[in-house]
Amino acid sequence: MPWALRDYVNRTLDRNPLYAGNIGPVTVHLWRGAYSIDDVRISKVTANVPVPFFLAKRVDFSIQWDALLHHRVVGRVSMDAPQINFVDAPNDDEKQTGANTPWLQMLTDLFPFKLNSAVIRDGSVHFRLYQAQTPVDVYLSRLSATIDNLGNIRDETKPLVATVQARGLAMDEAKFEFKMTLDPFSYEPTFHMAMRLIGLDVTKINSMALAYGKFDFKRGWFDLVVEADSKEGQISGYVKPLFRNLRVFSLAKDIKEDNVLQFFWQALIGAATAIFKNQPRDQFGTLIPFSGSLSGATSADILATIGNLLRNAFVRAYLPRLENGTESVDGLKFDPPDIASPVSAGDG
Repeated sequence: MPWALRDYVNRTLDRNPLYAGNIGPVTVHLWRGAYSIDDVRISKVTANVPVPFFLAKRVDFSIQWDALLHHRVVGRVSMDAPQINFVDAPNDDEKQTGANTPWLQMLTDLFPFKLNSAVIRDGSVHFRLYQAQTPVDVYLSRLSATIDNLGNIRDETKPLVATVQARGLAMDEAKFEFKMTLDPFSYEPTFHMAMRLIGLDVTKINSMALAYGKFDFKRGWFDLVVEADSKEGQISGYVKPLFRNLRVFSLAKDIKEDNVLQFFWQALIGAATAIFKNQPRDQFGTLIPFSGSLSGATSADILATIGNLLRNAFVRAYLPRLENGTESVDGLKFDPPDIASPVSAGDG
């Protein structure tokens, strides 16, 4: 049976023309109605990408026994130490995004029962860019996540019956939390989600800032809050980026740069952040509203963004919390902000 399962899994993974899969031993656990796959590795085959798109120490498919109490036979998938690598590149053929691939259908084909829940332990997600002066690797680590009630086994009447929760660390230090409730039966995406990142040392993402913004950070801390609602594919929400104790320009350091244009660009950014920061809290930030369609264009409200930048600077500083005044998403609670990095006093 393990040999037959291994052959079936390999054939399922090889259906994709863009990605090829390799797996290790397959073990059958008859006593709990499960089987596990060790050393899963899925790599892009149409380009020379240095890292696989997905790898995991173990992927386990099993019957979700507590669902039998609700007279349903459904499955659960759990992953140990999974890693996903998104890769950007100047050439589209060398990018690795995982797009245009039916990953969910492939996962469903690997188990005879409908999947109702998922568990991720010690996962990581990387965004990489190799064709840069300093290679970029921005990542989430120590990621634990759960997805529950995709099949609505409790026959709840509210539309947003499924839940997704995740937490981990950004760049091994900043606290990351993600919460979502969704309607798994909606034809178009219908969900409410919120994400929060607290206390990232901005110097740890200098490689990304140099590659995409042509500047670097001298010091500072970054907080980010995102909240969005989608109803039948129509999405609206906001992004709230906040920089505390930020310093972008240093005359003593930047004047040593050979690139004169970068020197003046750094000086311009440094001056703008100094002018438009909230002085009591020493914070530069804004709130960016957005709306649109998930299948089409999504636009940000530029005038509102500028107004919110001025509000943060001269009226009242934004805080890294949800804008609805609570710290929950349809009953899913966020932990209180545990900011270990320095925070200046402010009115909030």
